[in-house]
Amino acid sequence: MDNEQIARVAGLTVAEVEALSSRLAQVRLSVAAAAQAAGRDPAEITLVGVSKFLPASMAAAAVCLGLQDLGENRVQEMLAKQDDLTARSLHPAWHLIGTLQKNKVKYLLGRTALIHSVDSADLLQEIASRSTKAGLVTDVLLQVNTAHEATKHGFDPDELITGASSFSEQSGVRIRGLMTMAPLFADPELARPVFAQTQELFASLAEGPLGTAFFNNLSMGMSQDYIQAIACGATHVRIGTAIFGPRPPLV
Repeated sequence: MDNEQIARVAGLTVAEVEALSSRLAQVRLSVAAAAQAAGRDPAEITLVGVSKFLPASMAAAAVCLGLQDLGENRVQEMLAKQDDLTARSLHPAWHLIGTLQKNKVKYLLGRTALIHSVDSADLLQEIASRSTKAGLVTDVLLQVNTAHEATKHGFDPDELITGASSFSEQSGVRIRGLMTMAPLFADPELARPVFAQTQELFASLAEGPLGTAFFNNLSMGMSQDYIQAIACGATHVRIGTAIFGPRPPLV
């Protein structure tokens, strides 16, 4: 589809589609350059576009422009956009990347390609139990608070190491790897040690009971620091503003 066709499908202006297309193309070039600089194949990197707080029309346009993976922070917003895009015959892979409460798990079953934000043993058990009862296997990442930020959710690295055996025994879930968020530094280079430590933890866990053929995803890096994350082994980068532009102010 050309930009005029995409604008009609998404319900946007041609100018809005052109701006989105330009930003998306620039991010793709930047991701490829970062991967090549790290001696990696750009095809190893999954670009997850995060359209939180923006209308479904923006997500629809991004998919029409070739973005295959979309991420949302909130369960309700993800499900609403998923329904909207499905009605438009658009079927990206959906990623839940924000904090997940146990009472929302039942709504997600069978509707995510990957849950990035499993931040506690209790939440992992809830997903495993409900998935098993539904006859499903849900792909998840374990969120680790590598930076030890009080405001961030996630496992302590030592907790992951000591709990790896019990986590690996859960039925109904497939632990695909780790996710982390670095602090919001003015200089993104300051995030590099956080990503490097997470990569070291990932490698260590891959040698233990979690080290199955499926344990191969490392989700880290957002608009401000995805270049540093790719240099440290990220396989998934979660990009919002750099693709979709500034979000509207919350009211």
